[in-house]
Amino acid sequence: SSAAWPLPFIIFGRAAHTGLMKIMREMKKTAENFLKCGVAGWCLEVMFTAAESLARGDWKLMGRTSLIMFPIYGMGAFLGPIGRLADRWIGDGDISRRDRMVRHGMLYMVLIFLTEYTTGAWLTTRGICPWDYSGRHSNVNGLIRLDFAPLWFGTGLLFENLTKTHVNLTKKSRS
Repeated sequence: SSAAWPLPFIIFGRAAHTGLMKIMREMKKTAENFLKCGVAGWCLEVMFTAAESLARGDWKLMGRTSLIMFPIYGMGAFLGPIGRLADRWIGDGDISRRDRMVRHGMLYMVLIFLTEYTTGAWLTTRGICPWDYSGRHSNVNGLIRLDFAPLWFGTGLLFENLTKTHVNLTKKSRS
């Protein structure tokens, strides 16, 4: 109820209320980013599988995905914060945009492979894994394909860009 909202303010003061509001904003932003990455991942997968069908000579361009993939792609919302944490940890200050992009792309690629492998292994034990790369070259236990490295590099950077806070240059100022 709306009567309960001042409780933290009354008990702990303005600082606690401000901290709580910041946490709520961050949680909302994380949920929004999770949705963005989940939907973007689904779209990428449908486009990729449609391109594979074309490569097989099927001009219907039927792409497909699974509902199970939404939360897996949604986890892409955490890549940007992990990249920024890595930058602070490395602490090399001013590096070129290109070098930062390569660093982040490589980190994201490894994290996506790790996530794909672990979620795939877990889903496989339950008989519900929507992918199986067995028989494909460069697969690891049928769970990941190493030849997808450039795709995951780019996908990680796409997710980072989708979840960045961008300045709205079209908003008119109130002066």
